[in-house]
Amino acid sequence: MIKLSRSVVVGMLLFGLVACGEQGGEAQGRQAKTIEWKLVTSWPKGFPGLGLAAERFAEKVNNLSHGRLIIRVYGAGELVPSFEVFNAVSKGTAQMGHSAAYYWQEKIPAASFFAAIPFGMTAQEMSAWLHYGGGLDLWQELYEPYGIIPMAGGNTGAQMGGWFNKEINSVDDFQGLKIRMSGYAANVLKRVGGIPVSLPGGELFTALETGAIDATEWVGPYNDLAFGLHNAAKYYYYPGWNEPSASMEFLLNKAAYQGLPDDLQQIVITAGRAVNQDMLDEYTVKNVQALNVMLREHEVQLKAFPPDVLADLKVLTQQIMDERSKADPTFERIYASYKLFQFEIRQYGKVSENADVNTD
Repeated sequence: MIKLSRSVVVGMLLFGLVACGEQGGEAQGRQAKTIEWKLVTSWPKGFPGLGLAAERFAEKVNNLSHGRLIIRVYGAGELVPSFEVFNAVSKGTAQMGHSAAYYWQEKIPAASFFAAIPFGMTAQEMSAWLHYGGGLDLWQELYEPYGIIPMAGGNTGAQMGGWFNKEINSVDDFQGLKIRMSGYAANVLKRVGGIPVSLPGGELFTALETGAIDATEWVGPYNDLAFGLHNAAKYYYYPGWNEPSASMEFLLNKAAYQGLPDDLQQIVITAGRAVNQDMLDEYTVKNVQALNVMLREHEVQLKAFPPDVLADLKVLTQQIMDERSKADPTFERIYASYKLFQFEIRQYGKVSENADVNTD
């Protein structure tokens, strides 16, 4: 009987181990199941900087997940048009998107704070506000009704003021000017008689060359050189008052993201943070190189907006922000956070990295 009991116990233990092994194997099999996502972008496929960011993100996720999460990237127009990325992710047509928040300004007036506003924060200031100053929480709250989780998707750094075929000596020179401009900068130019036009990047060169538009801003030397905009306009203006930096965004369909295992969720977040910094690093180097090419090889005429022009544009920007705040409580709350953070970090900058910026 004792021998029989021992045999029974040993058998039960073996059965339990085998069962646990089978269950563990099934769980492992479930975890190893490949998940495939679509990522739609507002940029031409493989376009330097902007377009490559999504590709790099997808590659990082694939590598970190050992192929458990495969993300296929679609350029502008391949699956949805440039300005339909937000809607596609919201509806679940694609699980992810890569774009810029000011493209949804008409639908969500406060969205532009998470891309760029005139005379706004620099890239480093934006990143700090988003990740440690409460900005990301406000951003996620803003997109919550649309079933979208946003996260930072890169930054181009300070942009340029744009390409013009006439000199800008006063705000009166914007009168009647058809200019491709995004975000609240378009509203500002409208107040001085400009005619803002919304166009995706891929259409800019032809529109400028044919005279469909008189001027355009795009990004900066790195991307502007790639589009050949120096062959379609005479003057290249700075500074980029309209976009002192431009944050890109990754859009996550909330249901799709929450359906991922915890470790894959963390991989998505980690890859996003890595690409966010990588884009800024790349633009910082490539903009310098591209501007040197423009000046030395293409004889581009680099011109500064007159101080009086910038002062007038800044006053108009403040008026528009104040008017929007009075009409929209959500806008007002986000603007208050943005404005306070910008003020405090600029005060600190006076005694830190900006203290010796003009000494050379």
